[in-house]
Amino acid sequence: MARKLLEERLVTNAEAKAILERVEEEKLGEFQRRTLEFTRKFAKLPPDKAAKLTEDLSSKLQLERNDAVQIVNCLPQSVEELRALLTVKGRFVSTEQLNGILEILKRYL
Repeated sequence: MARKLLEERLVTNAEAKAILERVEEEKLGEFQRRTLEFTRKFAKLPPDKAAKLTEDLSSKLQLERNDAVQIVNCLPQSVEELRALLTVKGRFVSTEQLNGILEILKRYL
């Protein structure tokens, strides 16, 4: 059975978990079952909070969506952890911006 792609976008682990849980497990393929198992272990927020936090990080701090999703998936607790996530691409993120991210994260924890 051919399936049609309706939309493509980056989602957090919590959002992926919610999407996969709407499908009957016996209808999931092996990859989807493993992804569901992973998200059940590692999703740290409810899907609605994860989506709102991602949006807040993207809009208020002008972070790229993929960076915001990674932050929400990991929920770093310190400037050092954040810096490790965001400097992988070789760009500089100011300590002020990192502290702003941590302040927003604290509101959701």
